Amino acid sequence: MINTLHYSMNDLEDYFNKNTGRVITKWSHYFDVYDRHFSKFRGKDIVLLEIGTLHGGSLQMWKHYFGDKAKIYGIDINPNCKEVEEENVTILTGSQSDRKFLQRVKNEIPPIDILIDDGGHTMLQQIVTFEELFDHIKPEGIYLCEDMHTAYWTKFGGGLKRKGSAIEYSKNFIDQLNAYHSEQNSFKENSFTRSVNSLHYYDSILVIEKKPTPKPTNGSTGTLTISEPEKPALKGFDLLKEKARYKVRRRLNRIAGFFSLPLQNGDFI
Repeated sequence: MINTLHYSMNDLEDYFNKNTGRVITKWSHYFDVYDRHFSKFRGKDIVLLEIGTLHGGSLQMWKHYFGDKAKIYGIDINPNCKEVEEENVTILTGSQSDRKFLQRVKNEIPPIDILIDDGGHTMLQQIVTFEELFDHIKPEGIYLCEDMHTAYWTKFGGGLKRKGSAIEYSKNFIDQLNAYHSEQNSFKENSFTRSVNSLHYYDSILVIEKKPTPKPTNGSTGTLTISEPEKPALKGFDLLKEKARYKVRRRLNRIAGFFSLPLQNGDFI
């Protein structure tokens, strides 16, 4: 039987496979993720920052992919990485876990369109980098942290469900993305809620797409064609009992929700 399916590589994967220049090290499934989220920036005047330049091969790949208008910046702790600088490629030397260094970076480079964290991959490094640089990403920009599987490696500070791992830290983003709908005064929207449009989790990668996001509105259009199902008419004591049951149920749900009690069979009660 002839296989009629044809696999087509995107330009990044094609570049990687044909690369004879500086060394690039990437997981094979990353290229589809890159192309899915980065393709809209091709040929535009953008600023890209990659943390963890190593041999500089990926910087050349980004330069080739995005074109001559792109300004590429790299961060590495190894001062020898300055050797890979070339036209439109600038290297900054410092540690991504050094908050003061990252604050200086924000003063030295323009606002970022794409931030790629491919640095040391420890929990501290990934979290500090996000906290210090996320607000320096443009309103329509992208944050991408890769190799997040280290959140399950103890030598990097990770471990399954381990408090303080980058994965556990990032799970709070899901709550914050939905904060407009919170009924609890202790949890309301913040700058993350107002500036983030979507989260995308892949094997080892988290992508955050920024976009100014006001409180959503809900409406209806069209013509009703489906009638509501008939419900048995309750009267007298049965009606009072059903109303009381409904009020009690809602109140118990609110109390259980306040104390974050676990769900039972899909509901609190």
